[in-house]
Amino acid sequence: MTENNFNILNHISGPEDLKKLKPEELILLSKELRDFIIDVVSSNTGHLGASLGVVELTVALHYVFNTPYDQVVWDVGHQAYGHKILTGRRDTFHTNRKFKGISGFPNRSESEFDAFGVGHSSTSISAALGMAVAAMNNKEDRQIISVIGDGAMTAGLAFEGLNNAGIQNTNILVILNDNGIAIDPNVGALKEYLLDITTSPTYNRFKDDVWNILGKVSKLAPKTRSLLQQLEHGLKSTLLKQSNLFESLNFRYFGPVDGHDVVHLTQVLKDLKNIPGPKLLHCLTTKGKGFKQAELHQTTFHAPGKFDKQTGEIFKVKYDKPVPPKYQEVFGHTIVDLAKKNKKIIGITPAMLVGSSLNIMQKEFPERTFDVGIAEQHAVTFSAGLATQNFLPFCNIYSSFIQRAYDQVIHDVALQNLDVVFCLDRAGLVGDDGATHHGAYDLAFFRSIPNMTISAPMDEIELRNLMYTAQLGGKGPFSIRYPRGRGVYANWQKSFKEIEIGKGRQISKGDDIAILSIGHAGNLVKEAVARLNEDHVEVTHFDMRFLKPIDENILHKVGRKFKQVITVEDGTTVGGLGSTVLEFFSDKGYSARVFRLGIPDKFVEHGTQTELYKECGFDPESIYKLVLKLIGSTILSNVS
Repeated sequence: MTENNFNILNHISGPEDLKKLKPEELILLSKELRDFIIDVVSSNTGHLGASLGVVELTVALHYVFNTPYDQVVWDVGHQAYGHKILTGRRDTFHTNRKFKGISGFPNRSESEFDAFGVGHSSTSISAALGMAVAAMNNKEDRQIISVIGDGAMTAGLAFEGLNNAGIQNTNILVILNDNGIAIDPNVGALKEYLLDITTSPTYNRFKDDVWNILGKVSKLAPKTRSLLQQLEHGLKSTLLKQSNLFESLNFRYFGPVDGHDVVHLTQVLKDLKNIPGPKLLHCLTTKGKGFKQAELHQTTFHAPGKFDKQTGEIFKVKYDKPVPPKYQEVFGHTIVDLAKKNKKIIGITPAMLVGSSLNIMQKEFPERTFDVGIAEQHAVTFSAGLATQNFLPFCNIYSSFIQRAYDQVIHDVALQNLDVVFCLDRAGLVGDDGATHHGAYDLAFFRSIPNMTISAPMDEIELRNLMYTAQLGGKGPFSIRYPRGRGVYANWQKSFKEIEIGKGRQISKGDDIAILSIGHAGNLVKEAVARLNEDHVEVTHFDMRFLKPIDENILHKVGRKFKQVITVEDGTTVGGLGSTVLEFFSDKGYSARVFRLGIPDKFVEHGTQTELYKECGFDPESIYKLVLKLIGSTILSNVS
């Protein structure tokens, strides 16, 4: 689509331009904004469906409210593309999620319109409440708006925020973007409750009548207003045949309203500006709205990759020969293989059924597969409860999301030494999602937990064998971390072999220098070592496999023989493999110098995994150059 197709959008450099439009022009702007998002994301991959679903809501928010003085907090941030385009980033939107480009999520360092940095779900209400209390204490007439999806509303943090916000008497506005889906379809009692509200014809007829009165409530006397509010609350409870959840938390509930009627939305938001206290507006939207294929296949088009913007056909990379599978696919097929033999295995994930490939097990064993919604803490303690009854839960959580359940891992699983297998997907640098999603810390923060076994496979065959080993039982808490992306071997479905806990393996042998790696990063080392061999540099390379318990026999051998040792890990260098080796050498009196390669002590932005490995200095080229530097200038001069 050419620039000339966006006759209105081309003239929107910020919300001040948006406010100059007539209400009926907002309809055309919404169409152009939706087309613009489709146009860019079709060739520059990103999160599509969520942003398409809130186009009208985004336009209405910036039209009605005085942003950035009035502050909008987007939950998770998958849906914030329209927000970015309307707030001065239209001309740089093509760099979205690219290395050194703009972030795919709201980011405070990027724009004053990004009121709160997000990436993990369910934070918006708590953050918005903090801002609203600050505004109240500063005596500022500032509007604070939280936009949260019905999927994100299932997390405990969202309820904690609602519970506290209901008693603070701030003018916080929570907008519930109800589309029935997060990445996968929503699950749980809240989904059924919202369905009751949205499908009750008696309630909705009543709501329309009362809205006309309460929308003008600011003109009524205080006593009359109070009586109307009591009447509204009582009738809502009666008509819904149960108490209104949000009203019971002291929120004024409004809706449901059509989230794609931009003109009506602007009127509703203008009315709500004049109603004091905590309020919740329930908007009904369709994820992927306006793009047929995205509406029909909402999970696929959450983040579809490159696609044909006319037909919706997703472009798939064609390979001349068989390629290795993605690690999550290996997990998905392997847990089914194991579950067929071990009836005690249960699969659990917090709202990542397809992303983790646990949907493969759901098809085969639906009664033994549980998607618990966006609730990582619950997922872990639910797993602990199962383990007390001699079931063997495989709790699959993305590495950056397990951080949200750290207390439960310690208190509910490790303290009781329960057999729970933590499969940590997307461990290490994940690429375009950036700092909020990198799985940088699990090696370090799990290492401090007693009873915990910490492992990382170097390839998909090792992943299968570690899963097999973990399900043999009696191991206590067992963590298996693996990266985003493809493995190493196209022919990976080998017979299972038990791996000795705490036992590493030697990949190559040499006398010049030792390199210790853990996990998939070992393949980056292998590539560097192959190149070094061509330069007649001999490297001893050990794949440690386990961070805890670590293979002390390997460390003794290396400590006794080598004066210089490199450690390589796709995780933070603070507290991970490198720190473990340093501590061991110090305790045992070895004098070898240890050079730690991995994710540095800073938050790494977005880019491809290859770009970020290089940025962090543990790509094959960086490993190669460091080895040459360490073993001396003689070899360096020979290869120059």
